Amino acid sequence: MTRRGSDTPPAPATAKGGGAPLGSVLVCGGGVAGIQASLDLSAAGFRVFLVEESPTIGGGMARLDKTFPTGDCATCIISPKLVECMRDYNIDVLTMADVASLSGEAGHFTAEVRKRPRGVVSSKCTGCGDCWQACPVRNVPQPPPPFRPARSLDPDERARVDGILARHQGEPGPLIPILQDINDEFRYLPRAVLENVSARLEIPLAEVLRVASFYNAFSLEPVGRHIVEVCLGTACFVRGSGLLLERLEGEIGVRAGGTDPRGRFTLRTVRCIGCCALAPAVRIDGVTFGKVPLDRVTDILGRYA
Repeated sequence: MTRRGSDTPPAPATAKGGGAPLGSVLVCGGGVAGIQASLDLSAAGFRVFLVEESPTIGGGMARLDKTFPTGDCATCIISPKLVECMRDYNIDVLTMADVASLSGEAGHFTAEVRKRPRGVVSSKCTGCGDCWQACPVRNVPQPPPPFRPARSLDPDERARVDGILARHQGEPGPLIPILQDINDEFRYLPRAVLENVSARLEIPLAEVLRVASFYNAFSLEPVGRHIVEVCLGTACFVRGSGLLLERLEGEIGVRAGGTDPRGRFTLRTVRCIGCCALAPAVRIDGVTFGKVPLDRVTDILGRYA
C-alpha cells in the first residue's frame, strides 16, 4: 500500500512478488460498519487501514439523535467504538483520503491511497479553533450567527421566565431544572419560551429540544389543569382497565392522549404505576385511585371541577 501526501510512511500491506498474505486489511468507509469491521479484524490479528473521505470517522450515525427502534442515544452507542478505534495501535485511520487505485488478486492487493492536505498537523491538533484566525486561505470559515428567537416574549411571559432563570442562576447544568420549572409554570413547554431560554443560556436550540422531547415529564403541547392517567399494565388490564379507559374517554370527551376543549383534563395511558394490588388503578395529578369501579368515574372526576 502506498499513501501520497501523508506525514509518515505506511507499513507494507502486501508481499513483493506474491507469496503468503501479510495480514494487512484495507477497510473503505469510516461509518459505524467500517469501524466495527476494523475492530473485529484488529482483534483477529490483522493490521487494518481504515480509509475515510471526510475529516472524521463516525459516518451518518454520529449525526443522529436517537436510533430506531429502541430510541437509544446514537452518540452513547458509537462513542465507545470511536475511542476504541482511535486508540487501537493495530488500526491506521486515514481521514480525508481516497482510494486512487487497487490492483492485484485476493490476498495480494496493492492499494494506492491519496490523502488530501489539511493545513494542520493532525497528530498535534486539539480542536481549539485558534488556527481559524491565522488561516492563510481565502475562504476563511465563518462561525454561524448567534441564534435569535422567532418572536419576543410578551411582558407577562418574560417576567415569569426571568424569575425562573434567576432562581437557577449560577447553578451547574441548570437546563433540566429550568425546563421543569417552565413546565410547571406554563403547564407545558411553549416553543417561544424554549427559544428564548436557548438564546439566554447560549445553549443550542437542538440540545434544548432534545432534552425536552426525551423525558415524559415534559410536554411540548398544552395540557389540561388535571392529568388523568389510566394504568394499562398487565394486572390492571386483566381487571378491566380497558373498560375504565373507555368510560373516562366518554366522561371527558376525548380519546387517550387528548385534552378536553375546556382545558380541564388531559387523558393519558401508562404501562405501570406500581400499584398492581390496587388494580385497576387511575392516577390524577399524582393521586392514585385503586380498585376503581366504572360507576365511581363520575364522582372521582367531579372532585376536580
